[in-house]
Amino acid sequence: MGMEAIKEHTYQIGEVARKYHLSVATLRYYDQEGLIPGLGKSASGVRQFTDENLGALDVVECLKNAGMSIKDIKAFMELASQGDATLAERQAMFYDLKQRLQAKLATLEETMKMVDFKCAYYTQAVADGTERYVKEAMHRVD
Repeated sequence: MGMEAIKEHTYQIGEVARKYHLSVATLRYYDQEGLIPGLGKSASGVRQFTDENLGALDVVECLKNAGMSIKDIKAFMELASQGDATLAERQAMFYDLKQRLQAKLATLEETMKMVDFKCAYYTQAVADGTERYVKEAMHRVD
């Protein structure tokens, strides 16, 4: 029995769109912007995603969810395609991103405190049928 090439499993754009909860148009846009390196096409021009492409898409989605612009994601992917020579630059990008996310998280935690307070406030006001008692209690605490 001869050695047969093992064909890598590929995914069509619709499958990937469903898996990532993205539109097909978004995936096409990512491809056009060069955010999914090495994305192949079939003889008939249908995009064929490999597991490696999905790994790149995981990174793109992570960076997008972290608030990074498409322009900056593209810059990161271009650095990644250059290999080890850009490791320090990519590391710096992630540390910068981490710092920005920590600041955003701190802001969200403060926001959550106010939301928690307002939930408790309105729970009591609804139970009382009026805000009057809650407001009076707040003034007594001051």
